[in-house]
Amino acid sequence: MLRPWNIEMQLDNNSAQPLYLQIVDAIVADIQSGRLQKGMALPGSRKLAQDFNVNRNTVVEALNVLLAEGYLISKERKGTFVSEEVETLIDQLTPVEETEVIEEENYRIRFEDGHPDSKIAPVKELARAYRQIFNRKAKWQRMGYVSEYGDLAFRKAMIQMLNQQRGMNALLDEICITRGSQMAMYLIAQCLLDKTDCVMVEVPGYRAAWAAFEHAGAQLLPVNVDKEGLCIEDVKKHLAQSKNIKAIYTTPHHQYPTTVSLSLKRRKELVELSNQYGFIIIEDDYDNEFHYAQKPILPLSSLPYLKQYIYIGTMSKVVAPALRIGFVVTNNKALLRRIGDLRKIIDVQGDVIMEQAILQLIEDGTIKRHLKRATSFYKKKRNVAVELVEKYLAEWVTYTIPQGGMALWIAPKQAIRWDVFNALLKKEQIAILPPQRYVLEGNGNGFRLSFGAMSEELLEEGLRALAKAFQLATV
Repeated sequence: MLRPWNIEMQLDNNSAQPLYLQIVDAIVADIQSGRLQKGMALPGSRKLAQDFNVNRNTVVEALNVLLAEGYLISKERKGTFVSEEVETLIDQLTPVEETEVIEEENYRIRFEDGHPDSKIAPVKELARAYRQIFNRKAKWQRMGYVSEYGDLAFRKAMIQMLNQQRGMNALLDEICITRGSQMAMYLIAQCLLDKTDCVMVEVPGYRAAWAAFEHAGAQLLPVNVDKEGLCIEDVKKHLAQSKNIKAIYTTPHHQYPTTVSLSLKRRKELVELSNQYGFIIIEDDYDNEFHYAQKPILPLSSLPYLKQYIYIGTMSKVVAPALRIGFVVTNNKALLRRIGDLRKIIDVQGDVIMEQAILQLIEDGTIKRHLKRATSFYKKKRNVAVELVEKYLAEWVTYTIPQGGMALWIAPKQAIRWDVFNALLKKEQIAILPPQRYVLEGNGNGFRLSFGAMSEELLEEGLRALAKAFQLATV
């Protein structure tokens, strides 16, 4: 068994304290500080004796004291380990506020953001494309550095897709490929915003984007969301009260997290306000590919009379979440140059080989066929989810039937004791992202119920548990 830990300590041979007790104190101090963590294996007595330059019997005596006091435990034929029962200084710290990270817990059912089902991803086709790239002639030419904006052929394919399928009129020098949409968000925030700027954001909304804007020093101004999307009256109020509004961040296709679409009337009003006041529309089209109506609503960025836009998209949901491929498109070429310069500092370039592999899947029709199958797959799952919500939760919640994506927005009809609600779910090993994740202040009053990556059996089991939790936690 590998035991990489080494104790760093000088024993004092002139001290009145016996050497074995000095060793005891040193190990206890490392356990309490957290340097020696619960369950960690200690080096053997011979190794410790060499490290301390003492007789092995001295080390054995120290270990016996630690075993007797419960700091260590001995496992037959395995060695000596730090006890799981010890109290460390880390344990005594005040707990931090709960965040949306729930991966560390052992949950059986996770109602999270609305992730795709990786089991239906075209993994075999992608692996084949990856291998073929390495088998081509002149493959060494593909191993060098390329543009910080991404592989040229891949950028051309993305521009062609945006112009043909999303009605845009973007040019090749207006796109930068990124490692996922969150990197795009960070680059935009750092290159666009100053500490005196304000950004209007939808509430409820996407906290990860807010974090990027706040990290750049911007102040966030909340814009409420109703059944027609963001409220234009809130936008007008902010514009009347502040002169430092640089941008608005919006998810108009399927608003995150509520899934509603921005109405045509409000789209026109928002664009007119952007043109009049000079703020930039940052449009996050995070799930454009998965829509269940006849045609998707075209992006705001496709409107020819919109003067300033930044458009963010991703290929991660199309292929698989683990493959971080996103892009940012803007008609502000000076901004894109700044984005490219910053990108080159922090990452030099993207995953060029992966970009070429995905390009091959686009060109041979794999992506198109996958999207057709996946859309049908998720639409059926959505219908099942709606039926189950109606069956188990109709008494307790309101919900919106989404026209795309992989999640429903669930809002309770009555006040909920969310601490009780979450405790009941945790007992059943069920996770939701907490309502406070979606608001700037306060506790929030709704959550995303994802169905994309969940089997029908687990979905039904989870909804039964949710119904019980609503019943017991309703005020």
